[in-house]
Amino acid sequence: MSDIATGTAGIAILLILILLRLPVALAMFVVGFGGICVLSDMDSAMSLLASETFTLASKFELVVIPLFILMGNIATRTGVSRALYDAAYAAVGRFRGGLAMATLMGCGAFSALCGSSIASALTMGKVSLSEMERYRYAPRLATATVAAGGTLGILIPPSTGFVIYAILTEQSIGRLFLSGFLPGLLLLLIFIVTVALICHFRRDAGPAGVPLAPAAARQAFLAALPGAGVIFITIGGLYAGVFSPVESAAVGSGLMALIGLMRREIGFDDLWDAGRDSAQTTASVMMILIAAHLMNPFLALNHVPQWIGDTLTTSGLPPMGILALIVLCYLILGTFMDGFAMLVLTLPIFYPVVIAQGFDPIWFAVIVMIVLEMGLLSPPVGMNVFIVHSVVPHVAQSTIYRGIVPFWLAMIGALVILTAFPAIATALPDWVMGPQR
Repeated sequence: MSDIATGTAGIAILLILILLRLPVALAMFVVGFGGICVLSDMDSAMSLLASETFTLASKFELVVIPLFILMGNIATRTGVSRALYDAAYAAVGRFRGGLAMATLMGCGAFSALCGSSIASALTMGKVSLSEMERYRYAPRLATATVAAGGTLGILIPPSTGFVIYAILTEQSIGRLFLSGFLPGLLLLLIFIVTVALICHFRRDAGPAGVPLAPAAARQAFLAALPGAGVIFITIGGLYAGVFSPVESAAVGSGLMALIGLMRREIGFDDLWDAGRDSAQTTASVMMILIAAHLMNPFLALNHVPQWIGDTLTTSGLPPMGILALIVLCYLILGTFMDGFAMLVLTLPIFYPVVIAQGFDPIWFAVIVMIVLEMGLLSPPVGMNVFIVHSVVPHVAQSTIYRGIVPFWLAMIGALVILTAFPAIATALPDWVMGPQR
């Protein structure tokens, strides 16, 4: 069997194992290790397993993963999410569709604390869905708003997705975090406009809320100050060059724990639980990364990435046509694969093609993150849809999926805008850190 045939068979086996619900890391270990044994020998596979594991685990910049996960876990256990939502409601709740808009704004703010789409959807769903039910929001709009708003967690920094991308492509984590800020705000604005249009054409979908008295509005804004302060210090310090990504994560985790303890919203038992959950999540992420680094030598030996790159390059398609094909592949994979699985599986294949076509790797990272977000909303997996359904099990998943359609189209619009104006993603990192060489 030729190297190309072996590589193709390995990738097919990997997809089958993932479809059979074998853990992604284990599936990649099996295919990567077994493939190296076939194409080389057992000694080489054992040597690569040891060296790649040690090399990855020794990277200091990976400390950012457990620290930002810890900050998000602590924030979830405090009243920060409720305070951010209440402040957003005080600002826009009196408008038609205002509760849904406040939910989106709350998701955007909370995403800047936790960096996880699933955590954002779960936390804000618990906070906002009961309120939207109380004001008789259409279930389709209410649930879809939470599911779509949660996807901002993978784009607005800090984002675990950007960290994974940085490790796999050897790009700067700080530059990637900076690149997601403006596109994240753009997507948030597009989502808000989507809600406004839905409520304009279906006036019963999102009734206006009761305006808050000035004193109550002031109280809501004051209560949100600690959470907003943590966002400003950690993310602002990162943008200003005061903190490195690792330092920003450490400061954010410490401040969030301090706020929770001072306001008596959490105890030391909660901190222990948050630390334990963070360690478990970090271990899962590290297993996937180690497995991905074992897959890379297998792909290098079987030459499949080079074959795909040569095929696309000689196809006669313009660069934008090749990019469209790559995005289409991500959209198809997103219907049945987890976002991390897509990253570790596809980046070794698509990244060299993208670079060869002259695309900016930082801009491409933002495009990939938005497409991964779309996968979180696409059936049959649609992880955010499952999360929202777990909060309101009386709402059928089919109802949530129908409500997702306008937001999914809005994300297509965001992709078009970012493709037409790539500076939206690259201007801020170039301004803060200087042009990339």
